[in-house]
Amino acid sequence: MADRYALRMDLPQSWAIIDVFTGQPAVVRQRVMVGMSPQDANALVDQMNIRDVKRRKRAERKS
Repeated sequence: MADRYALRMDLPQSWAIIDVFTGQPAVVRQRVMVGMSPQDANALVDQMNIRDVKRRKRAERKS
């Protein structure tokens, strides 16, 4: 299963989390995931992809 979220450098030392299906920055709790430190972006993108895989697996079981 492909990861839904990926990192993109906006500026040196400033990262965004991108939804690879839409090409747009991800939004979490009404916050656009841009202008993040490399450490925060790396940690969050991993968590978001894990949650997305779990969500998609639950959706597959329901169909």
